[in-house]
Amino acid sequence: MMSTRRIAAAVGLAAGLTGLAAPLANAHPADTRNAGPQLNPIATLDALAQSGIPEQQRHRVPRVSQQLGHLNQLGELRAAQLGRR
Repeated sequence: MMSTRRIAAAVGLAAGLTGLAAPLANAHPADTRNAGPQLNPIATLDALAQSGIPEQQRHRVPRVSQQLGHLNQLGELRAAQLGRR
């Protein structure tokens, strides 16, 4: 299992990368024809979280993107429940 420090470092890294990318996005014109590869913090977190797990066991651990997707579904369910009242 991953330690809390490693998870916190991964989340901090993703937040930092997102914080650095946001101001840069406004500083450049919107012409993306010659743009390089796009940075995806969630994919970076997925790769970082899987790096410490042996190959044979990786299928048993849910990826960060899957966990965030399930959390989003819970949020939508909660919003639907609150809307019915």
